[in-house]
Amino acid sequence: MIKKLDMKTADKVESNIEQIAQLFPNVMSEGKVDFELLKQMLSDEVLDTDDERYRLDWVGKKASLLKANSSINKTLRPCKEESVDFDTTENLYIEGDNFEVLKLLQESYLNKVKMIYIDPPYNTGKDFVYKDNFTQSKADFEDEIGLRDEDDNKLFKNTDSNGRFHSDWLSMMYERLLVSRDLLKDDGVIFISIDDNEVHNLRKLCDEVFGEGNFVAELIWSLNSGTQAGYFTRSHETILSYAKNSLSLSSFKDFSGGTIKHGALKKISKVNPSSDILFPKGCIECEDKNSLFTGTIGGSEKQFIKGEMIFVNGVLDKDVTIEAGWAMKNQVLSWIKGKETHDSKGQKVIRFYFNSQGILFYEKERGTQHPKTVLLSESVGNTRRGGQDILELFSEKVMDFPKPIKLINFLTSLIAQSKDEIILDFFSGSATTAHAVMQLNAEDGGNRKHICVQIPELTDEKSEAYKAGYKNICEIGKERIRRAGKKILEDNESSKEPKDLSNLDIGFRVLKIDSSNMKDVHFHPNKLSQDLFAELESNIKEDRDNLDLLFGVMLDLGVELSLKITPKIVDSKTIYILENKELVACFEDNISLEVIEEIKNQSPYKIVLKDECFESDKDKINAVESLSKVCSVSVI
Repeated sequence: MIKKLDMKTADKVESNIEQIAQLFPNVMSEGKVDFELLKQMLSDEVLDTDDERYRLDWVGKKASLLKANSSINKTLRPCKEESVDFDTTENLYIEGDNFEVLKLLQESYLNKVKMIYIDPPYNTGKDFVYKDNFTQSKADFEDEIGLRDEDDNKLFKNTDSNGRFHSDWLSMMYERLLVSRDLLKDDGVIFISIDDNEVHNLRKLCDEVFGEGNFVAELIWSLNSGTQAGYFTRSHETILSYAKNSLSLSSFKDFSGGTIKHGALKKISKVNPSSDILFPKGCIECEDKNSLFTGTIGGSEKQFIKGEMIFVNGVLDKDVTIEAGWAMKNQVLSWIKGKETHDSKGQKVIRFYFNSQGILFYEKERGTQHPKTVLLSESVGNTRRGGQDILELFSEKVMDFPKPIKLINFLTSLIAQSKDEIILDFFSGSATTAHAVMQLNAEDGGNRKHICVQIPELTDEKSEAYKAGYKNICEIGKERIRRAGKKILEDNESSKEPKDLSNLDIGFRVLKIDSSNMKDVHFHPNKLSQDLFAELESNIKEDRDNLDLLFGVMLDLGVELSLKITPKIVDSKTIYILENKELVACFEDNISLEVIEEIKNQSPYKIVLKDECFESDKDKINAVESLSKVCSVSVI
């Protein structure tokens, strides 16, 4: 076949737009680039524009976008005493504002997270640490958007009824979703639980952040019971699902081992015209062992038998040609030739056969699954089941309306099927996600890692949680992971057929957000003094230890915070060796040549030392020159 050339140069505009869409999906609107929004994405200040276009807008959107693109001067400090299996675990529990935490994780977990699940504030009007009631007062809202001047005169039309109840909530979600998108792998997926207060806005917001084409599904989670909400009883919640890149997302694999049987014909039409297939003698079977079929058979999906189709002892007794609108013609021809045959989804065809009415059917392995968008509580649980999960661990109601383990387990089993993925929850609450990931790993032998992020929101002094000694939600989450891990092991030991769970990771590293490990060395000349110079002899804050410095370096270098850490003592000095020799670091004072040689012997990818490691500049120059022959060396 000769391909006809169109004799045209490449459409660079289309190519450039495609590249912009990949980098900044939020600037695409109805297939066109929102250049004003693109300029804002590339600016370090809020830009003004009054251009009208189809998009979701609210007061504070540009400031939120600017915030998402700005840097922060914070770090994560390890808390070993609150952790479990600190040196070896690959799970993380991070305390702090989740926006700041997401910013800090950007380098270490860029394009590495397979699944994100979040259960953010629903904006119901109740008090919440994330300002769950984002309802601004009318006066505050008018001041913020400049509706009135200093003399209290209206400047333009009052639009408070459209925006003031939603603006802050949208800003809070926008900046977090923008940053979290970068953490997802190309085939990664985010699930967001929400109710009908903001689902309409969240859908538009996600269309902008992730791109309309990356919408996966709007799942309806049936709760069975509910509360009266106006004229109806609201007995469901919504879970929105978006992919980082839907073109990279494969169908969900099915590991049940079942098969699918279905007719192999389609109704004849222009799209699906009829054609002949010759079935050789002995190539195919029939459910009716001894039978004869002639003429036209079938309903709207017909087969035209040319001659006689005869089966003896269930096997075709002579060649026969059949005309029909075939659903899988290429697969039928391949199977007749004895080749291994798969459908368009990669599912293996076990056989073709004729049913007792003489109609061609196929049987194939169930290789993919396509769950319904309505999730029944009988299968994935409801909030009542989530409460029971908590009671089984604490014997007290320490959390209201937690998500059930079975729901997160189900979503994780769909997305993280390779069993060695990272699952992130940055509205962690009672740490249901961590519990579900450990439970799923115990069931299928997986090694999935969880990262839970939660701000230490204070519990109500009248609540059961506070009376039980849990002063903030993080204390509940950490204790739940400890108890859940222990319970999973105990339940396994008491089962009729216990599994080998010796490699199950039930630990977690606790990290807490804090100011930078390094001192601020930028001062106004009027603030300088002789005493200040003495204080700045070291650029490291006095309250930071070597482990603090190690995790700060890991963040700066983009190293995963879950890598196993092996401390090694050499000449009374501690060096830290990270898994796979990703990094070797030492923050001791006055290290010896013996320590330098041991670091070289580790053959790491990166080396980091403290400036005070050396007695003199000469020693530092010699050591760095020697170590540089192994790999790159950094000094803090």
